[in-house]
Amino acid sequence: MFRFQVVLFVSLAAAVAGNAALAAQPYPSKPIRLVLNVGTGGVGDVTNRIFATHMSRSLGQQIVVDNRPSAGGVAAMAAVVNANPDGYTLVQAGNAAAISASLFKKPPYDVMKDFAQISTLGLFQMGIIVTPESGFNSLAELLAFARKNPGTLNIGTINVGSTQYLASELFKFTAKIEAQTVPFKSNTLLLASMRGNELRVAFELIGPVLGQIRGGTIKALAVGSNKRFSGLPDVPTFTEAGLDGFDDVYSWTGISAPARTPAPILDRLSREVAKAAALPEVRQSLQELGIEARASTPEETRKRMAADIARWGKVIEQAKIERQ
Repeated sequence: MFRFQVVLFVSLAAAVAGNAALAAQPYPSKPIRLVLNVGTGGVGDVTNRIFATHMSRSLGQQIVVDNRPSAGGVAAMAAVVNANPDGYTLVQAGNAAAISASLFKKPPYDVMKDFAQISTLGLFQMGIIVTPESGFNSLAELLAFARKNPGTLNIGTINVGSTQYLASELFKFTAKIEAQTVPFKSNTLLLASMRGNELRVAFELIGPVLGQIRGGTIKALAVGSNKRFSGLPDVPTFTEAGLDGFDDVYSWTGISAPARTPAPILDRLSREVAKAAALPEVRQSLQELGIEARASTPEETRKRMAADIARWGKVIEQAKIERQ
């Protein structure tokens, strides 16, 4: 019996010592998994991979990207919500997660309670675009037409529930105009309709149409951020173009971790994002995609998420969009 107790004591002591040694290891001591809610090749995927590459070098550990696309990003968030909160499993979480909080009746998680926000990565510039044949040379001209001809203006976007669709609805509420929001299944179909002159006006992310705007085949009347996009310095913000109250309207991507992840780990990751976002090569690469590199603290990111949940929830209610 005495010998058994000694062996048990030694085993327990060894286990405790092993756990203590593991806990004492500096973070990170192994690869980090980053689950994305988008497929490969798109701007969201490319943005996260750019940051993952630079952060891997700085952290000294590989950030392994795991793509799990689904409508609203639910699959990615659900795959991470019950992960060990140790900083080794992260998830892409941005305005798609904020929209899903109101768009879905019973999401399998609460984005504010079940996740700890770490940082934004980039702001995806969005704007109202028109064809040269539209005859609209400014936002003021477009609004004047819409007010003189209520209900006749069609505004193209991608799917119902997308940031572009909700931005169009918010635009109509803010400008107090009557217009039809016309959703397309993809921006490829939307742009094809504009090229065929079947559609004159659309809300779209700047990235997919940046080359066409610069080439003059599509005109951007205004961008939704609260300052001009450096990639299109001649395009005004909505406020500058004469529409007050329509600013800070963009898509964004960021990273989050399961709730209860220790604050020092969240802060460390947030600082690493900021270091990557400050690199000229990162800023230039993202600018060419229509994205502004933007880092934030965990608290700033939490406030951004909460604000977008409130904003888009109100738009979904006002537009009477059926919850899924």
